Amino acid sequence: MNKLVSVIRCLVIFLLISPSSYAADLDSLVAALKGGGYVIVFRHGATDDSQKDAYPFKFDDMSAQRQLSDKGRAMARELGMALAKLGVPIGEVYTSRLNRAVETGKLIGGKDASAVDELTDGGAGSASAMANPDGKNARIGRAIRDLVNAPPKAGVNNLAVTHKTNVTDAFGKEFADIREGEALVYKTGASGPAAFVMRVQASEWIARAGI
Repeated sequence: MNKLVSVIRCLVIFLLISPSSYAADLDSLVAALKGGGYVIVFRHGATDDSQKDAYPFKFDDMSAQRQLSDKGRAMARELGMALAKLGVPIGEVYTSRLNRAVETGKLIGGKDASAVDELTDGGAGSASAMANPDGKNARIGRAIRDLVNAPPKAGVNNLAVTHKTNVTDAFGKEFADIREGEALVYKTGASGPAAFVMRVQASEWIARAGI
């Protein structure tokens, strides 16, 4: 009985401390981002589930792609405002070739984006792949890690906007639950792979900026 009480007490303490600890970590991250040297990997913003991708992909045909919803556009726009208000300098913006990622990248970065094949939906339009990403596309995973490992120009941070399947291919199944608009932040170095720092929800950037 005493053991159970101790466990409950520890759990309560953890739940009370954890949010403030996370907030401090996020504050530290924002301060570090001001100096550049990071790559922020976003999943695209919220989409209109009534739309479906046609496969093979038709990148120039918006009617053949699932697009951002009004909510997704608003969230991406607020994310861009939040990063600017927080003083996070943005360098290159890389995106999937699908418009929902391109639009997300432009709205967050506030500039034109470079669409690249390796960030394009590795699920190849498969509903089952999107629902159950398993990280089996090793080629795409390596290509995305190479992109993330490349240090940005001095004083800025690069953005990469992609899809759930690609995130899993690159970084593992533990990220298969990544939400629309969520970010994975990586610190690059002069040599060796980039180091994972933390996950940040879209709402957390926005709240931190007071938008």
